Parts: sequence; structure tokens; C-alpha cells
Amino acid sequence: QVQLVESGGGLVQAGGSLRLSCAASGRSFSNYRVGWFRQAPGKEREFVAAISWSGGRTYYDDSVKGRFTVSRDNAKNTVYLQMNSLKPEDTAVYYCAASLDYSGSYYYAKEYDYWGQGTQVTVSS
Repeated sequence: QVQLVESGGGLVQAGGSLRLSCAASGRSFSNYRVGWFRQAPGKEREFVAAISWSGGRTYYDDSVKGRFTVSRDNAKNTVYLQMNSLKPEDTAVYYCAASLDYSGSYYYAKEYDYWGQGTQVTVSS
């Protein structure tokens, strides 16, 4: 089992940057694939980015490709989401999630077993 805690959210102007962190406690975090999702008010939770257990493969939604970068430091049990060129439509609560199911899709929230509490990102225009 693993516990996840997100941090790094905040208020930023359009065009600015933030780096979110997802810190994990528990054993063998390096074995987990990790995804980032977000949920804006009145909308469904949506996929943002994901990274394989080794960090060798990354996946992005088209809406963030070229602006966001997901990475991990398994020695620190932490996954990062670097967000650049932020837009007002990026405003949402951002969640990290972890899964040991290597056969599942990276893109669907139902494939992940463990979730953090979320961190608010607000981008002003």
C-alpha cells in the first residue's frame, strides 16, 4: 500500500509556471506507475499525464503536451509535474494516483488504486 500527498499548487498568472509534487510513503513506490489527473468545478476528472515505474515512458493529454512535463525521482519517492505556459483553463484540483497494474491503461482514473487528496491550481487571466 502507498499513501500519496500532493503539494505545490497555488495561484499564478496566465503564462506562469508551477511545479507540483506527489510524495509517496510506503514500500516499493518505485514499482508503481503514477498518473496526474485534474478536476475543474462542474466537470469530470480528466487525465493530464502519467509516468511508468522506471520513468522511461511518459504520456500526456493533448491539451498539455509541450507545456507540462512529468518526471520522477524514485530515490526520493516523489513524482513531479512541471507546468509551464499555464492557461486559465488549467485551473482545477490536481490529483496524483498510483497503480501496480501494468496491464491497465495509463489514461483512465479507474485503473489507479491509490489517490492523493489533491492540490488546487488557479490560473488567472
